[in-house]
Amino acid sequence: MQSQNRIALKEWGAVCAALEQGNQSVIVRKGGIHEGEAGFRVEHGEFWMFPTRFHQGAEQLQPEKSDLLTQPLAQEPDLGKLNLTLYSVVEAVLELTDPSLLSCLQSLQVLNDATIQQRFEYRKPGLFVLLVRVYRLDHPLEVDQESRYAGCHSWVELSQDYATDDLKPVLDAEQFLTVKQVFQDIAARA
Repeated sequence: MQSQNRIALKEWGAVCAALEQGNQSVIVRKGGIHEGEAGFRVEHGEFWMFPTRFHQGAEQLQPEKSDLLTQPLAQEPDLGKLNLTLYSVVEAVLELTDPSLLSCLQSLQVLNDATIQQRFEYRKPGLFVLLVRVYRLDHPLEVDQESRYAGCHSWVELSQDYATDDLKPVLDAEQFLTVKQVFQDIAARA
């Protein structure tokens, strides 16, 4: 793990809450509208999670996961602020092009079937599925929100590096190994 990092990945606050609780260990990405024809690319192997509140709603989550919207990471921080709590290290990447495997993702993440299908079909069929080992801080870093962070793009370069030395894994090694095996089973069928 890097000792410090300034790269962040924008993701729905509800998904960040699921990552923080250990209910999700993958990030399912298509990309923002400002990422051009190529769409999303895995440009970084480690990053802070940048919780966003745009475009997320209970109707896009698995029904039993709608309570994630009430969690702190899914709520607006103080005006002009951003809270960094989570850090992700990419363990594996799958570019999923077979729509018959989409339902296999349900146990690894909290979006419902319709949302996953919609993301898969957007522009060119396919999705990136990132298996991430997630770490958290006991106390969030409060960062100033800058106008350059706005917009529909996945990656953000923060104004400074933030240390990663106080991070603790969300899942212990055995729990993460179980998730990794499910991911590898899906990848083997892709």
